[in-house]
Amino acid sequence: MNIVLLGATGSIGESTLKVIRKHRDRLNLVGIAANQNIEKLAQIAYEFGVPHVGIFDESAYATAKAGTAFPVTTQLHCGLAGLEELAALPAADTTLVAVVGTHGLLPALRAIEAGKTLAVASKEILVLAGKFIMQAAQKSGSLILPVDSEHNAIFQCLNPNPPSERSDSQRSTQHVDKLILTASGGSFRDLPVEQLKHVTLEQALQHPNWDMGPKVTIDAATMANKGLEMIEARWLFGMRAEQVQAVIHPQSIVHSMVQYVDGSVLAQLCPPDMTFAIQHCLLYPDRGAGVVAPLDFSQAMQLDFHAPDLQRYPCLALARQAMEACGVANGIFNAANEVAVEAFVSGKLKFVEIAAIIEKTLDSIENVEPSSLDEVLHYDQLARQNAANFVQKI
Repeated sequence: MNIVLLGATGSIGESTLKVIRKHRDRLNLVGIAANQNIEKLAQIAYEFGVPHVGIFDESAYATAKAGTAFPVTTQLHCGLAGLEELAALPAADTTLVAVVGTHGLLPALRAIEAGKTLAVASKEILVLAGKFIMQAAQKSGSLILPVDSEHNAIFQCLNPNPPSERSDSQRSTQHVDKLILTASGGSFRDLPVEQLKHVTLEQALQHPNWDMGPKVTIDAATMANKGLEMIEARWLFGMRAEQVQAVIHPQSIVHSMVQYVDGSVLAQLCPPDMTFAIQHCLLYPDRGAGVVAPLDFSQAMQLDFHAPDLQRYPCLALARQAMEACGVANGIFNAANEVAVEAFVSGKLKFVEIAAIIEKTLDSIENVEPSSLDEVLHYDQLARQNAANFVQKI
């Protein structure tokens, strides 16, 4: 299986490389890309003999082109166009997109149009353009496999016995009552709500269960990430808004559940480590030995669940509002959240003001149903501009 990995130097990329190392006899890395970390990309290129490397940042690309960091046989690709070239490499079987932000959208579409299996880790792809992504996949016959542990868990619960034919891989969901996404609750799940206005960036980055990048860790603390995942789940599995819900599960062992119309519930369990979901996608429909040790049920463990407090997590309520409205509201929520989180990281906002920026941005733009990808991207930019203006006024 030949793999292209977009976002090779981030946390998902690192976990993906662990899986590939474990299964070098079955997985071959033919393309990698990152924003500007030339040194790390070169190390990966040498270790795995990668023939194609994409560098999004033009300045970093120029430095790499002029230097000797990469093997002489490596072909370098630049910018967004370079990512699109890599995503559709003729030699690739699966393209894993783990690019932060909206830059993974067009490469994901190119992979689908080229008939590749798309392993999607970037939430923004389906949140912004779920309608267009799913339409493109239906047209090309491309298989979409979810890398997020929650969506991967749901996929496994819906497809416990992988089909022999790829075209039948998306099992009918007609007997599904609801999808239940689990959430750790983030860094402040046990902090009194009145103290949230005093929390620091350093505290927000201390996730109790997962080792993730800053953006995702802060999104976990606000539960904006779970809101994005609910929106993503709707598109991936063809659900109505009321069929998707989130619950707090502090242990992060049950990664999500599917409740059927007869009341039966199927759940997927494993330790809180992204290699499980990534390996499932890369080896699908086969399985193999895991990278880390599985759960040991001979040892006592506790599994707790409770409903999220929307006073603590107003971003989750705003995400549901956007999900129910659909249209460009999903993308507006995502864009406003990105701007607000960046402002919090740079010290321009308090933690509790992230939700306020999102709400103001949603209220400032009339929701419409987009007719093209260009329209989606237009509203994404408009939302970012409005959100940035609201940040300046605080």
